[in-house]
Amino acid sequence: MRGAAVTGSKNSNARILNGECFCRAVRYTVVDAFAYAANCHCSNCRRATGSAFKPFAGIARDKFRVVEGGDNLMIYGEEAGHDAHCRRCGSLLYSVVREGAFVHVAMGTLVDDPSIRPAAHIFVGSKAPWFEITDGLPQYEGHIVAG
Repeated sequence: MRGAAVTGSKNSNARILNGECFCRAVRYTVVDAFAYAANCHCSNCRRATGSAFKPFAGIARDKFRVVEGGDNLMIYGEEAGHDAHCRRCGSLLYSVVREGAFVHVAMGTLVDDPSIRPAAHIFVGSKAPWFEITDGLPQYEGHIVAG
């Protein structure tokens, strides 16, 4: 990653943010110290969310904790890389990525306002053909790579 995309949460004061699924059966907390945030347009994120893209914020896995309803999680994938949905309502809450070291929080499930905002669009090479990106954020065909 390079440029604005590697910038962490601005003015982060290490406050704790709350998040939850649609039916509120699963709740989590996460430190407001995200390392990066982006809008992912890959086909997997589109299918998992039912939307044109998934806004997500990345953070070290140890800064994220499911605090209620862990038994209601439906895990799709392996320990070191998976999506976690609520078993009751189907909400995609987070993804474990980067060999299990990071969590990508689905920003739409945050109850509290994080310090960070998405800094780029990724995987626009496979974005939904019916969706037009109209903001000024940088666009990448795939992952953001160091330049």
